[in-house]
Amino acid sequence: MSNDLSTGDAAPDFTTTTDTGETLSLSDLRGKKVVLYFYPKDDTPGCTKQACGFRDSYADFEAHGALVLGVSPQGEGSHAKFRAKYDLPFTLLVDEDHAIAETYGVWGEKKMYGRSYMGVTRSHFVIDEAGIIVDAQAKISPKESPTKALASVSG
Repeated sequence: MSNDLSTGDAAPDFTTTTDTGETLSLSDLRGKKVVLYFYPKDDTPGCTKQACGFRDSYADFEAHGALVLGVSPQGEGSHAKFRAKYDLPFTLLVDEDHAIAETYGVWGEKKMYGRSYMGVTRSHFVIDEAGIIVDAQAKISPKESPTKALASVSG
């Protein structure tokens, strides 16, 4: 991971497209807590487990005034299908050029079955109302990501 963002850093702003085709900028969400979570690919086992974990505890995130946003390199159509298939109550962000992942330092070389490739490192960033990162977790398990993010927003 190149940019090692950590607790206390300002969350880098970005503007992108959502799964519904709308434009969203992180700076537009100032005044709200944001859980920005990165996952490698729509509708794969680990990514589904992570997304469903956020879905299943979404009411708790809302109760603490936090928005959940998922980010991966797939396009609007893929995100819309993934969101509908698993009834995800939160927005998925398009990062086809992986610019957001690069800015957050979670795009890099990965290895699977002895093969190297570039991809997203599963991670999340909890951002407070002032746009400051209050929790940064990289290489986190799909099961732990929602639990740790919720602990951070409720703490």
